[in-house]
Amino acid sequence: MATNAFDFESKPDISWCPGCGDFAIRRSLLAALQELGIPRGKLVMVSGIGQAAKMPQYVNSSFFNGLHGRALPAATAIKAVAPDLTVVAEGGDGDMYGEGGNHFLHAARRNPDIALFVHENMVYGLTKGQAAPTSRVGMRTPVQVFGVTSEPLNPMALAIAMNVGFVARAFSGDIEGTTRIMKRAILHRGFALVDIFQPCVSFNKQNTLQWFKENTYPLEEGYKADDRAAAFARALEEKPFPLGVLYESAERQPFEELLPAYREDKRPLRERAHDMAALRAAVMAKA
Repeated sequence: MATNAFDFESKPDISWCPGCGDFAIRRSLLAALQELGIPRGKLVMVSGIGQAAKMPQYVNSSFFNGLHGRALPAATAIKAVAPDLTVVAEGGDGDMYGEGGNHFLHAARRNPDIALFVHENMVYGLTKGQAAPTSRVGMRTPVQVFGVTSEPLNPMALAIAMNVGFVARAFSGDIEGTTRIMKRAILHRGFALVDIFQPCVSFNKQNTLQWFKENTYPLEEGYKADDRAAAFARALEEKPFPLGVLYESAERQPFEELLPAYREDKRPLRERAHDMAALRAAVMAKA
């Protein structure tokens, strides 16, 4: 077996709490990248702010670490100017569904060829334990002292309703299963969402590793992921939650392929010579 080109030569100084599910997700990610054989120079990871958003710093690749909730606009832009790159966006449920919820919706609309891995621990970990968009009703936190009263966001149902072409849920406790799903998401042509259940051992004492084991089930063998209506019905299940690829469709063309810049010239924008005088003249002619 080839050596893991994406691992560090020396042990990285990881700041996650001992027992955090992020460690297992990192193992799955490194395995997926290795097994796919993606050249290191062809991978870009993009993240915002949060414990999960630190992931690109622990992978030996190029990365862009931006503002809280703002990973997807940057990832979309990177893919637009360099469609030959593999772009992976990564963050937590608060980062991607809270601060970044509006960007998540528009990424779903645009359908850029990006794999989005969301670490769902149902709490804000970096900022010390307030409720996240996915926190369960009744969960008590240092901020929600009387318990969460808002209905939790359902990212699976939302993504399928927005016709995202690859929608899956994984569990950090199943490293091999998460690796398989990550590989399929990266290979998918278009926007791909993988929501990954993981425990936060420091700030979420309710949704523990054991809780996730007891409240999830794998999709049965022979499940047809191409039926959008059936996938939406599965996405609404929460007692227990289904794990696996809920929906997969290749009917939508990726965002970057639809850009006028690539209609005649397929080369990435970064590889083209730019004549600024001609560009100004063209702009003025259109004014």
